[in-house]
Amino acid sequence: MSLGKRFRDLTVASFNEMLENSEDPVRLIDKYLASQSEQIRESERLLQQCLSHAASLRQQYTSAEQLKARREQQALLALKAGEDEVARLALQEKLQQEEKAGQYKALYEQSKLGIVELEEQIQQLKADFDEIASKRTYYIARLESVRLQQRMNERLRQAGGVPSPRLFDRLEERVSDMEITARTLREVRGQVRDAWTTASTAASSALEQEMSKLRQKLEKEGWMRP
Repeated sequence: MSLGKRFRDLTVASFNEMLENSEDPVRLIDKYLASQSEQIRESERLLQQCLSHAASLRQQYTSAEQLKARREQQALLALKAGEDEVARLALQEKLQQEEKAGQYKALYEQSKLGIVELEEQIQQLKADFDEIASKRTYYIARLESVRLQQRMNERLRQAGGVPSPRLFDRLEERVSDMEITARTLREVRGQVRDAWTTASTAASSALEQEMSKLRQKLEKEGWMRP
């Protein structure tokens, strides 16, 4: 495992621990994402500069290679023409261009390695950004769940809480008592009505008996015909 990868794993682990202990994880995530986004932009600007510099090094390297080949060809033609001094000058510049080409080629190869490493770093930064962004969505959903649960608890508290089974038992007893009371009242009213009917019947019978006695008395006295 590379040192950069190990450092990145430690950083992510520390950040995850901070998330779990944070009172406002979404704010912490937003702060991290803003910082990460700025790092990505700066890294991409640096990458463009590195690519431009690498292109310049490659141009210097290829130009030196082309000039080296041209001076070698010129030295060959000078030798064929018997111009030894001209040939020496051409070969001297050829050696200079060869050294220059080697130097620029080494710089170019080094810059390519740096570009590859920087590109990998940018990709990792973007991957971390996406990972933390997904955590933001999760924590927002988590906080919303907590908020809704708190609202439900508050609503239940205002409503007197959740009814217990014993409450329903007491309600059942109360309803049963009311039913018994109503039934008892109906029975009492029925008994009173029956007693009244019986009393009325008895009173009517007694009244008829009295009427009969009066008629008999009047008949004896001659007031009424038998």
